Parts: sequence; structure tokens; C-alpha cells
Amino acid sequence: MRRAIRPTILLAIIGLLAGIAYRHFIDDPIEATLPNYLRSAIHGMGMTLAGWGVHLYFTSRRSEWISKWPLLTDLALRSAVMAIVVAGAVLSLQMALYEEWLETKWLIDQFPLILAIGFFASLLVGSAYELTRLVGSRVLFNVALGRYRSPVREARILMFLDLAGSTSLAESMGELRVQGLLTRFFFDIDDAIVAHGGEVHAYVGDEVIVIWPLDHRMSGARCIDCFFAIADIIANKADSYRQEFGMVPSFRAGLHAGYVVISECGSSRRQLAYFGDTVNVTARLQEHCKEVGRNLLVSSDLLRRMKLKPVFAVEALGAVRLRGRAAALEVFAVERRI
Repeated sequence: MRRAIRPTILLAIIGLLAGIAYRHFIDDPIEATLPNYLRSAIHGMGMTLAGWGVHLYFTSRRSEWISKWPLLTDLALRSAVMAIVVAGAVLSLQMALYEEWLETKWLIDQFPLILAIGFFASLLVGSAYELTRLVGSRVLFNVALGRYRSPVREARILMFLDLAGSTSLAESMGELRVQGLLTRFFFDIDDAIVAHGGEVHAYVGDEVIVIWPLDHRMSGARCIDCFFAIADIIANKADSYRQEFGMVPSFRAGLHAGYVVISECGSSRRQLAYFGDTVNVTARLQEHCKEVGRNLLVSSDLLRRMKLKPVFAVEALGAVRLRGRAAALEVFAVERRI
């Protein structure tokens, strides 16, 4: 819910300014008084927030029932509901702000037009939102700018996080049930990833790959905070997982930092791909978690760039030769003090 505060404030301001602009450019100049500008501003803000409220509902777990429907049906229903809610806000605010009943002629001539405009505008916004969810906002932005048309070398932090024991779970629960568990798990941890500045690069089987830019903002160990925030989320939902799946998922992760090569790949389905030793090392660190019985392993390359909070305990595991890599790497296990 916290991640919705900033866009809510931003949209409220946009709606307010849109209402003022509508009054200035569209309405009769004779009605351009300060009280009318205030009414228009409130009107625009109310309409915008009404639509945003519908969007928040349909992107929350409360609307999980609709996610099982075909996408076109999903979009049509969302658009219809948003159009009705926004039109209702228009009518309610019109009567509240101007203290007058709406004329029958206006309802017959104008209200259907408002509904139609609201529906198609909502359909357009909903389609854009689904495209962003499918591709990723940062990826979509970078592809649109052509930033990675040619390979680019940049510093990144990577986290490979996977569900522990997924193979045995598939045998005991069945593949469909395990996929349901993964879907639920990936949904639940997304808030923690976004809240800590991470970006999901890919879901690969039972694994999620998360990426951060390696800059001054990461000196406070947000990526490590992210891992334990995920642990808190799963712990808080433990009863729900037991009820639905008969178990609580456990997971392991490897964290590493360094330079990666980023490039657009593919033609019929374009995506950003990450290459280089940093990617391979992070994957091997995650695999090494099982061998040493630790939930989180962090490389020295990353740890030396960060100032850990006192709540974290660090255990040096020494120089480790990871599979497929000749050079040894200093590895540390990070835990949270009880």
C-alpha cells in the first residue's frame, strides 16, 4: 500500500491541474471566477482519484478472482467499472459543488458520451498498464529510447533467489499445485522488491532474478534489507500458506555486484539480456547456499561497498571456488540477529 502513496499524490495534482486547465480553455470565459476555478480543480481531482481507486482495487489481491479470466474479458470489465465509477464521480461532484440538480436533457445527451469516453480511455490506460507489467516499466522505457540497441557495460547488483526444495515439492504436491505456490510466492514478494528499489529481471522456473543499479543509494544495503523484508512477508503469511498449500515456502539467495553487459536481444520478442561473469557468479552463489546450509550468501565485491546495519551478523566463509570459475571468491553468509 505504501508504494501507492506517491502516485496517488501525483495523480491528485495532475487531476487538479487538469480541472483548472479545462475551466480556462473550454468553459465560457464569463464563468472564469476564483470559486469556479476551485470547483473545477476539485472536480478534476475527484474524477482522477476515483479512476485511480478502481485501478488499485483491480491490481490488489482482493481482485485475484479476475486474474483467472481471459485478458480481454479482464480489460473490458475493468474499463466498464472504471467508466461507471468515474461517471458517477462526475455526477456527484457536479451536484455537490454547484448545488444544482442535473437537467434531464443533459443526462440524455451528455451522460452516455461521458460513459463512452470513460470506457475507451480506461481501456487504453488498462492496455498500457498490462503492456508495462508484461515488459517492465524500466525495460519498456529503455527499449523505447534505444539505450541498449548496442551492447552497453554497466555496474549492477544482482540477486538470484529461488524456492528451496521445489523438485521434491513437485513430486509430493504435483506440478500444478507447485506452480500455484510459485505464482503466489512471486506475487507476495513483489512489494518488498519494489519498495527496496529492485527490478525483477526474469522469473526462471522456481527462481527470480532481481537487479539494482550499483550507485550511492545502495551503500545502505537495500538489497540485503530486501531479502529479509521478503522473509518477513512470508513469515506473516505463514498461516495462509499452510492453509492453502500445507507448507510455508523457504528460499535461498545469492547477492553479487559487478559489471554486466546489457543488450537488446531477439526480434519477434525483444528483451534486455544480461551477460558476463557477474551474472554467472551470482547464479553460482545461489547454488552454493545449499552446499553450506545458508539462506543468504553475499560476495566480498558487494559487501565492501556497503555499510551493514548492526542488526545483521556476517560470517566469513573464506575463499570459495565456484563451479565453472577458476578464480576464488571471498564469500560471506549474512543473517539477521535475533
